[in-house]
Amino acid sequence: MKKILTSLALLGLVVAGTAAIAAEEEHNAAAPTHFPINEPKEMSWSFAGPFGTYDKAQLQRGLKVYKEVCSACHSMNLVAFRTLEGLGYSEAQIKTLAAEYTIHDGPNDAGDMFDRPGKPSDHFPAPFPNEQAAAAANGGAAPPDMSLLAKARGVERGFPRFVFDIFTQYAQGGPDYIHSLLTGYDQTPPAGMVIPEGTHYNPYFLSGVSLKMPKPLSDGQVTYDDGSPQTVDQYARDVSAFLMWAAEPHLEDRKKTGFRVMVFLLLFGALVYMTKRKVWADVAH
Repeated sequence: MKKILTSLALLGLVVAGTAAIAAEEEHNAAAPTHFPINEPKEMSWSFAGPFGTYDKAQLQRGLKVYKEVCSACHSMNLVAFRTLEGLGYSEAQIKTLAAEYTIHDGPNDAGDMFDRPGKPSDHFPAPFPNEQAAAAANGGAAPPDMSLLAKARGVERGFPRFVFDIFTQYAQGGPDYIHSLLTGYDQTPPAGMVIPEGTHYNPYFLSGVSLKMPKPLSDGQVTYDDGSPQTVDQYARDVSAFLMWAAEPHLEDRKKTGFRVMVFLLLFGALVYMTKRKVWADVAH
């Protein structure tokens, strides 16, 4: 009798374990747990590759999108107005743009804080006085600063792609991710995936099934003066390029310097080889 009970108990454990494994597999199949669910789309950027350069017209459009849409929630604490000369603006234009902002400064000689128009030496002011206020105004999640966002965000590319990236100098992971995220709303989550209340599903989001930020862009939201398409895709392209510039404003100089160094090393290597052949030409080996 004891053996029968033991056998039944073992059989019950096997059945329970099999059912648990099947349920887990079904859950994993229904609700993906890796993030992002969709990999970012690889876009064509003017600054890509060893000879890439920024499209200044695109950067100016991206700044316009940031000012009219993103700046309501996101700061750019590390970007000074004077650096906007890299976008093709003149000194007078930069002074005018900086003056559009109100800077909380001080203390003055009386020890009081005061407000004044912005100057080229100022940085973009934050929309909230502190991180706690930013979180309170955005459902408990403080929007990240955008100064270095294009370099801080990006999906890890597995083998063998990261090997080819060394030779192609792929460094557009951040802009690719930002563009995909901004255009990735209005999609239906997979069956079985639970989206927490007050959040928004986006299959390109890196850190979970959904995020607090609602869809920020819509067609016709920002008016372009140069006739460019006023679509979500174009807005996302332009602001992604602008954020790449904000994170790496000296990208063009870096690439020019790198090219010159490579040319120098090739010429230097050739001279060293020719010198070696000359010096050892008459020496018996």
